[in-house]
Amino acid sequence: MIDVCLLGSGGMMPLPYRWLTSLMVRYNGSSLLIDCGEGTQIAIKEKGWSFKPIDVICFTHYHGDHISGLPGLLLTMGNADRKEPLTLIGPKGLERVVNALRVIAPELPFPIIYKEINGPEEVFELNGYRLKAFKVNHNVICYGYTLELDRAGKFQLEKAMAMDIPKMYWSRLQKGETIVDELQGKTYLPEMVMGAQRKGIKLTYCTDTRPTQSIVDNAMHSDLFICEGMYGEKDKDAKAREYKHMTFYEAAKLAKNAQVKEMWLTHYSPSLTRPEEYMDDVRKIFPAAKAGKDKKSVELDFEEEK
Repeated sequence: MIDVCLLGSGGMMPLPYRWLTSLMVRYNGSSLLIDCGEGTQIAIKEKGWSFKPIDVICFTHYHGDHISGLPGLLLTMGNADRKEPLTLIGPKGLERVVNALRVIAPELPFPIIYKEINGPEEVFELNGYRLKAFKVNHNVICYGYTLELDRAGKFQLEKAMAMDIPKMYWSRLQKGETIVDELQGKTYLPEMVMGAQRKGIKLTYCTDTRPTQSIVDNAMHSDLFICEGMYGEKDKDAKAREYKHMTFYEAAKLAKNAQVKEMWLTHYSPSLTRPEEYMDDVRKIFPAAKAGKDKKSVELDFEEEK
């Protein structure tokens, strides 16, 4: 199970009623943050979540509305006497950009681990989940992210008993461990007693991009797809193309093509004050579309067994 919170839903500048787009995901005692624009740490405080478990921060790209809140957040973490390492993930130039921002936060009591994304996509194994970065199409290098939490198959009690596998090995096999019993001269493999892998949890997040096939491919069958919808107005198509952003309707088509369960729109233009006014037309394309808003949250859990 993972907790997901869209901390803010705005693009370009924070507004009195809308923080900049940022996503926070909690899983098994650790927290992942995607993007950190101005005011992100206030949004975290408003949500009532903690900075302490944040151990990974990802950046889609290095425009100010997606990274300018980082120095303040680092200072807050440092003032809390954090000692645990913090992993930062982002496009090429990550360490250079962060070091420039750290002019105001040069001394920190914790190490920073930099992981720059190389090529059109890259996979990171972190804290029990898999995070994939995939390139999208903005006017600077920009990536979307897919987080996947796998779920092992069921333990097959009958098989374990039929093969006379000692009970003391059962839990270790369930955890994926291979057991070598030297006394018996036998090796026990997890696949001997585990059923087929079950459906896991999949979350996809992308913003500041034109529609791309990479989004469809990586968002395919996501439980939740959080996607930029910069413009809802029907006359903003040309502007979206010019500045490499997306309309509500383009996002809805991506969600439909990727066969996701649910889509939240985010990264609204400051001029777009009432996104819900446009949602009827969006839902004609993709019925499970919702207008994202600050602190919108959901708990994504594994599907119940049939």
